[in-house]
Amino acid sequence: MSDVSPFIPTSAPKGRPRGSRLSSLFEGLCFAAATALVAALGGLLVALFIGGWPTLRKFGVGFLTTSTWNPVTEIYGAAGPLVGTLVTSAVSLVFALPVAAGVAFFLTELCPDRLRRPIGTAVELLAGIPSIVYGMWGLFVLAPLFARHVEIPLMAAAPPGSLWDKLTTGIPNGSGILMASVILAIMILPFMAATLRDLLLSVPPAVRESAYGLGATTKEVVLSVTLPYIRSGAIGAVMLGLGRALGETMAVTFVIGNSHDFPASMFASGSTIASTIANEFTEASSPAHFSALIALGLVLFVITFTVLALARLLLGLQEKHA
Repeated sequence: MSDVSPFIPTSAPKGRPRGSRLSSLFEGLCFAAATALVAALGGLLVALFIGGWPTLRKFGVGFLTTSTWNPVTEIYGAAGPLVGTLVTSAVSLVFALPVAAGVAFFLTELCPDRLRRPIGTAVELLAGIPSIVYGMWGLFVLAPLFARHVEIPLMAAAPPGSLWDKLTTGIPNGSGILMASVILAIMILPFMAATLRDLLLSVPPAVRESAYGLGATTKEVVLSVTLPYIRSGAIGAVMLGLGRALGETMAVTFVIGNSHDFPASMFASGSTIASTIANEFTEASSPAHFSALIALGLVLFVITFTVLALARLLLGLQEKHA
């Protein structure tokens, strides 16, 4: 019997994995970036609330329900710009959504392969054009054509006293609610088309090919298969376009007419929250005027944040479904 005891290996001391310090540093930087973003968003909301509080305290709910905007008497009501913002955004969606959906369906279902990439790139490039370029083009090129070929013929053809007549009253100078809506529709159209195209491309090919294999036409595949598959995501894309339209400033300022009154018709001058702030911020000499503009910014922030939050929620539901 041997006296040699068996060798029992001992575990070597564990060292820190290579790069662990850099990994911890990287995680800390990512957390700091996310925290800074949330803090900046919260700080912006707090700053807007503090700046607009004197106006909100003085006028209360009346700030949102009256249209009187008079810096001389220091009476401020946001109803005119608020209504103008909602009307122009809604009308622009009515104009842009059918065209954006048509572009997206064409690129994914009907477009030849050699043209799909160039057209898709062109759509994405249109989304990157600065808004002031759209505004200048609308003011100097589109507005005169719009007044000559759209406003004057529609006003002349409207039966007196009819709803058509009421919707088309005003000065046919090319500026107004409808012109601003058209410019907004052109601006948000490429953004919505690109988003809808990406959603359609997320549909599994097997789903689309199965429908074609059963004898479905392109129309039936689009309306009965792909569109229901991306329903929640498509709604989110529309609301993202609405968020872009709600906050647009310079392009609308050029062509809307900048009147604080309720818009009497689609051809009448109006204003939006963003255009009002852009026009008057440098002229706000009194604390009350300054506070009223900050309160307008707070209202726009809440509206836009709500719309975008709903959009992200719907897009998230679409991703889970996919």
